[in-house]
Amino acid sequence: MLRADGKSLALSLQNIFETLKISASTVTDALRGRVTKEICDRRLAAWAHAIVQNAKIELEVRGRENLRPGETYLVMSNHQSLYDIPVLFEVIGANIRMIAKAELFHVPLFGKALAEGGFIAIDRRDRRTAIGSLGRASEVLASGTHVWIAPEGTRSRSGTLLPFKKGAFYLAFEAGMPILPVTLRGTSQALPAKGIRSVAGAHVVATIHPSIDPRPYSARGKAGRAQLMEEVRRVIESAS
Repeated sequence: MLRADGKSLALSLQNIFETLKISASTVTDALRGRVTKEICDRRLAAWAHAIVQNAKIELEVRGRENLRPGETYLVMSNHQSLYDIPVLFEVIGANIRMIAKAELFHVPLFGKALAEGGFIAIDRRDRRTAIGSLGRASEVLASGTHVWIAPEGTRSRSGTLLPFKKGAFYLAFEAGMPILPVTLRGTSQALPAKGIRSVAGAHVVATIHPSIDPRPYSARGKAGRAQLMEEVRRVIESAS
């Protein structure tokens, strides 16, 4: 299944199996009333490490000093590949949950595991539901768990940043937690957006930037939100 260009369906299937394996375990524990955050954290850490190892990703982390122990962050990064998620778990640690599009929660087994694992569904087509999801994300942040959101809203096929959605910045204002911008470079080499065949051995650079306090921007209302979006975009682009 390995093509001349190095793209492998077998590698993608192997990592899908890793994902289904922890999904099944999580759903089984949920049915028995045994799901805890600690168990989910351990599984997610093991899953992310296995995915990165299977894909032979050479991971370089820059700016690790900007991830301060004891701080809770709203993590914002660019989004180029399905490999962004395991890479972020490897970089930030397992104490993080993602805001993901609602359609993923409808996938048999996987969707149930997402919900039981504390991930947050958002349906951007339904404003009322989306606002509720952002409220849930704010509660997760308040509990001391980092939350990741891709302000682009979807994966970029070209690698250049797509326009940012406003929802991430509504959440930033509501939660009042520091934003931790992260730039991911090279994950699209492992698997491009909308691709199905993985490539082993990608060199991935994750740059953790200094955090940004949203509160001074919040005081400026709508204009402040636009300025915050522009600043986060500028920072993420600076290492792309």
